[in-house]
Amino acid sequence: MSGFTPYAFSDQQLADVRRFCGYPAIGDGNVVFPFPWIMRQYLALEYRLQHLSQTDGATLVSQYLAPLYAVEQSLGTVWQNLDTEQAAVWTHNANEQRDKEAAFGYWRRRLCAFLQVPPGPELSAGGTASSMRLVV
Repeated sequence: MSGFTPYAFSDQQLADVRRFCGYPAIGDGNVVFPFPWIMRQYLALEYRLQHLSQTDGATLVSQYLAPLYAVEQSLGTVWQNLDTEQAAVWTHNANEQRDKEAAFGYWRRRLCAFLQVPPGPELSAGGTASSMRLVV
């Protein structure tokens, strides 16, 4: 495209998009996967990230990364209320961890759908993470 300038993500944003989409960290940049189908999916993600328009890149950052950061951060604080069932009028949501994990998985899948890439091996069919792990 003549005059096309792709969105310039920071390295941290790129790492977070990969992670949220369920793909492993790339380390030193030498991508090594034991299964060719994973490589094809990962390359599709990388291509999309390197060729997003300014508008789509800004949408990804504001409408997808922002909620994902918020939900992920809230997951890290669930343990703070595990020792309290009820305090005065406040009652603990016994399903808080499950509900937040479901919201996190939902937003991760929405990000994959926005990018039109398949979820990576860390995302299972119905949850946030699968039992499949890649060791490189």
